[in-house]
Amino acid sequence: MSSVMVVQDNVTLDLVVWQAFGRQDDLLVEQTLELNPGIASPAIMLPVGTVVQLPELAARQATIRNSIKLWS
Repeated sequence: MSSVMVVQDNVTLDLVVWQAFGRQDDLLVEQTLELNPGIASPAIMLPVGTVVQLPELAARQATIRNSIKLWS
């Protein structure tokens, strides 16, 4: 598990998740909320100095796609 510290004003949990993972889906936000029970809502501004525990991402399975060659 990793963590990040809020170092500037006007940062929300959604933004922390976006900056850490490059995406912001409900699953990541919910997992982050579960790891940080003192953080009330994803939309509330976090105080500078707040440490946010981040969830570990599960390894994604490689997707094999069959490609079709349209032009030679």
